Amino acid sequence: MNHADIETLAKNWVVDAADRPANPRVQQVVLRLLGDLCKAIEDLDITPTEFWTGVSYMSAAGASNELGLLAAGLGLERFLDIRADEAERKAGLEGGTPRTIEGPLYVAGAPESVGFARLDDGTEVDRGEVLFMQGTVFDQDGKPVPGAKVEVWHANLLGNYSFFDRTQSHFNLRRTIVTDDQGRYQFRSFIPVGYGCPPNGTTQQLLDLLGRHGQRPAHIHFFVTAPGHRKLTTQINIDGDELLWDDFAFATLEGLVPPIARIDDPKQLDAKQVSKPFASIDFDFRLHRETAGAPSAEVDRPRAAA
Repeated sequence: MNHADIETLAKNWVVDAADRPANPRVQQVVLRLLGDLCKAIEDLDITPTEFWTGVSYMSAAGASNELGLLAAGLGLERFLDIRADEAERKAGLEGGTPRTIEGPLYVAGAPESVGFARLDDGTEVDRGEVLFMQGTVFDQDGKPVPGAKVEVWHANLLGNYSFFDRTQSHFNLRRTIVTDDQGRYQFRSFIPVGYGCPPNGTTQQLLDLLGRHGQRPAHIHFFVTAPGHRKLTTQINIDGDELLWDDFAFATLEGLVPPIARIDDPKQLDAKQVSKPFASIDFDFRLHRETAGAPSAEVDRPRAAA
């Protein structure tokens, strides 16, 4: 069939078949996606067996709650960020901290403190390298933002995230830090490791067929928010990770790989109340003000809460 005939069929099925008021936006999106899918079936000569294999795959991915992981692995989440970056540039917003993907593992409701938080529960302290990370939240004019919320979360030394990994304590490696009166935040944790897709899961199944690995470099996630400012969704990557520029989720960006200092000075060890050398990362966040003409920086998507 030619594409014009396919478009006519899709319109018949989606628009002309409606016998009651429809949601115009849903109708518009479904019409486009259905038409494009039918064109792909025609152009690629997709067989019925291949089609139903795809339906079964999507059902399994949904049942295992891996669709968010799949969206990251296929680059779709990164593509949404690219579009958001372009929309902000058109609205005159440039120069803030780069955004990058949220991923599927955020949990709302983490304990909140002012200025400082310890993220880890101490169960891995003998195996991990202690990390202190600190910095300031600035506005787009370079002024500190007191009272900003820095939500932070990362994986443990097995590459697992609390809440989803029931062996970890409640909200392990998850905190909300409110910046102090000078806009500063600091936390203690340990250098995390990267993680991989579940080896027998649906995402890795497809990646195998595409000849791709499903591994991420070590990273730490952040939401940064403040009244009158645009929400920042970002993450830093751990410098030196062998997969630093080979992230299956395409989330490593210039400007999000801060250097790591190794501190062994006895006075600094005493000041931090640690008994062995530790890693230190300085990283400042720079927020944009809410701006007319820029799309919302708040993404409404299903998220876990505890």
